[in-house]
Amino acid sequence: MTLALLCSGQGHQNREMFRLLATEPDAHPVFEAATAVLGTRPTDFCRTAAEAALHANREGQILCVTRALAIARALFPTGAPSETMVAGYSVGEMAAWGVAGIWSPMDTLKLVDQRARAMDAAAGPDDGLGYVRGLPQAAVEHLVGRFGCAIAIVNPDLLFIVGGDRRSIDTLCAAALEEGAARAAPMMVHVASHTKRLAGAVAPFDNALASVVMSRPTLRLMTASGATLVADPHRAQKGLARQLAERIDWADVIEALAERGVTAILELGPGRALAEMATIDLPAVEVRAVDDFHSLSGVKAWLAAR
Repeated sequence: MTLALLCSGQGHQNREMFRLLATEPDAHPVFEAATAVLGTRPTDFCRTAAEAALHANREGQILCVTRALAIARALFPTGAPSETMVAGYSVGEMAAWGVAGIWSPMDTLKLVDQRARAMDAAAGPDDGLGYVRGLPQAAVEHLVGRFGCAIAIVNPDLLFIVGGDRRSIDTLCAAALEEGAARAAPMMVHVASHTKRLAGAVAPFDNALASVVMSRPTLRLMTASGATLVADPHRAQKGLARQLAERIDWADVIEALAERGVTAILELGPGRALAEMATIDLPAVEVRAVDDFHSLSGVKAWLAAR
């Protein structure tokens, strides 16, 4: 089996996202690091925070990266096999670099915090994301040009994430439905990630990355910057920073995983959006999400049977 671990982006954080980790001692160091960065224990935050706080940019990024790091530690307490591939979607790539051993959990989460703060400082007060499904890319390009928005992420199966100010996103989504989109709606993300609206965040985040010690990856890490493997994280650093203001092609990442012989995919979550995309695009590959299972022992059994 050639396994790929997919680290999810924000948007699907929820109050039960750490339920499977309640009795997993191997996840505790990650929770301790997250508590230091977030200011409260992630499990407590998810239980008590207001809905708006749960989906705030900084808190959402920290929670989603904490989830991926903690799940990976619980599933592979001594480390995943070196041939394992790992990739991340949007802020999930920060988790992927951490899962691959480039940074410690503490450094990973501190960098996520700095990333989110740089994004918030650069973002407009009414910025956000939406999605359009079922229109050709040329039609979506026309719509974003018409409404002053931008395509942020290209996904498989004609799914596009678009960024701009929220009023323009609302209008664009309504126009997309009129033009025949299967679905289109704003998302619960309050920055226009991966568009030029965040150009001001690139340099501060690049400086933050340069200040942290990096190790060579212990897993086969694929970056969304060109869908390439990271051999030297120092050389890939600037691409990771530029992603804040540049379009991501996740469809290319999925295709590149297939080209490198991946036979099984596990999405670490929260959610199963990446698993759903991979299932559609790679019908010959076994695809599951951690959130498909009732316990981590079930995930471990699935992995052992591959």
